[in-house]
Amino acid sequence: MLELARHYGRGPVQSHDIAASQDIPEAYLNQLLTQLRKAGLITSRRGPGGGHSLARPASEITVAELITALEGTLWPTDEAGSPRRPSCFALHELMKDLYQQTEQVLRACTLADLLDRERQRAYVYHI
Repeated sequence: MLELARHYGRGPVQSHDIAASQDIPEAYLNQLLTQLRKAGLITSRRGPGGGHSLARPASEITVAELITALEGTLWPTDEAGSPRRPSCFALHELMKDLYQQTEQVLRACTLADLLDRERQRAYVYHI
């Protein structure tokens, strides 16, 4: 997705170019692209000049959306993660708080934010 964000507005990117740039097997990448397309995060076009593009600007796509598209729900539901013993309630509540805080961070972080972090890191020089 970061590769598509880097090329946003400059036309589609072919999967073999993404695979080569990110060192991902193309067959696996195509599986991911299918999931991202079904989630409405990317668009794809076949044929000459075809490829993949972000469906929305990078500033409108959150990391939480990406994780949900590729992995399903972000965190277990309360029913699935309910403690069975009273001694586990405190830990359960702690984990619930952790999940909520993490989800907040992931919902607040966009692809554009990740690109900005990447660019800032690229200009750090160590002497």
